[in-house]
Amino acid sequence: MSPAAQMHAPLLPSSSTEDDSRRASVSGAVFNVSTSIIGGGIMSIPATLKVLGVAPAFMLIVAIACLANVSVEFLLRFTNAGQSVTYAGVMRESFGHVGSVAVQVSVLVTNFGCLIVYLIIMGDVLSGNKPGDGSIHIGVLQEWFGSYWWNSREFALLFTVIFVLLPLVLFRRVESLKFSSAVSVLLAVVFVGISSVLALVALFEGRMQSPRWLPDLNNKAAFFDLFTAVPVIVTAFTFHFNVHPISFELGKPSYMISAVWISLLLCATIYFATGIFGYLLFGDSIMSDILVNFDRASGSGGEFLGPILNDAVRLSYAMHLMLVFPLLNFSLRSNIDEFLFSDKRHASLAADSRRFVALTIALLVISYVAAIAFPNIWYLFQFIGSTSAVCLAFIFPGAMVLRDVHGISTSRDRIVAVAMVGLAVITSVIAISKNVYSMSQHSSS
Repeated sequence: MSPAAQMHAPLLPSSSTEDDSRRASVSGAVFNVSTSIIGGGIMSIPATLKVLGVAPAFMLIVAIACLANVSVEFLLRFTNAGQSVTYAGVMRESFGHVGSVAVQVSVLVTNFGCLIVYLIIMGDVLSGNKPGDGSIHIGVLQEWFGSYWWNSREFALLFTVIFVLLPLVLFRRVESLKFSSAVSVLLAVVFVGISSVLALVALFEGRMQSPRWLPDLNNKAAFFDLFTAVPVIVTAFTFHFNVHPISFELGKPSYMISAVWISLLLCATIYFATGIFGYLLFGDSIMSDILVNFDRASGSGGEFLGPILNDAVRLSYAMHLMLVFPLLNFSLRSNIDEFLFSDKRHASLAADSRRFVALTIALLVISYVAAIAFPNIWYLFQFIGSTSAVCLAFIFPGAMVLRDVHGISTSRDRIVAVAMVGLAVITSVIAISKNVYSMSQHSSS
């Protein structure tokens, strides 16, 4: 085992003689990896089925999950062959300072964007979506109590940030989050379960929407719309920024590979189940954030049981995101600190309480302000998935294999890496071009 495997990730206790009883468990790693994967991206999966059709969406989910598993294997292999214990450090070994900065910027954009998306979804659940964001859906708090200043989007999110998220993001070891991660995965399963019940109720009541199995390609614009769905699913499977903190608490890389494989299988199943049940419930009227469809105006679940199930499905996933939030904040905070305070003269972030708290609060404040300013998650997912997320998930690991500074890549590895990087770049360029064109058309009109 390389020296890297004997060290700990940033923000963890520096002692190299930690007792084995304090090692993270594989089950804890599965929960943490699954929680890192199943974030806000699941809310837009049903909308991708509307764009792609059921069959292509299923194949794309499976393909991206398999590629994510391969890219993590590449990342761990090069980590164990080198001296670094962070994603940025592994890229520094292959591409120098430029590679390190590229990872840190990508993690910053990806995680920051996802944290903002999580807060937007929480706001949608608690206080409804903003006017001008398509059809109007009110939130749980307005349905229960009516509209008041204290259940407005701004105040509800502020309360959540201060009294729910702040205590969770102050944990300094990622393993400390394993219990909240287990609860968050359970809540995601509850979300899928309730969605399936609502879909069955709609089936028995004759309100089931007919699924479209293949994409609608009546014109050139519809064809290019297919590429805008790919970045959404890429973002939904981007968890590579948490690979190092979780794997080095496990102690053995083989344990992490097993945990990743189990997590990807679990998450792909949850994603497709959510997509198909959501699509069957709402059809082409589905919103980019499916949770806003589950209001009382939707009529799903029947007259008596419907309101209870609709509120349960929204609140269960909002609570799930509240528990996912600390994991993304953990890696974001670590990378920003490494970027700003990489000089060895500075104490580690775990040892500097003032810097730790200041950075944590600054990230929460900026995320809150951005969540209030931006109402729509679809465009954020497309931007993240076609830029920073695709780099972290596929382009950077593939580039390490092709660079091969440790001489450990096989011919098969290089072929897979070329295909992975090539497809990622082509898809991202088309998606970005389509979004730029759509925005220019919208602004001109």
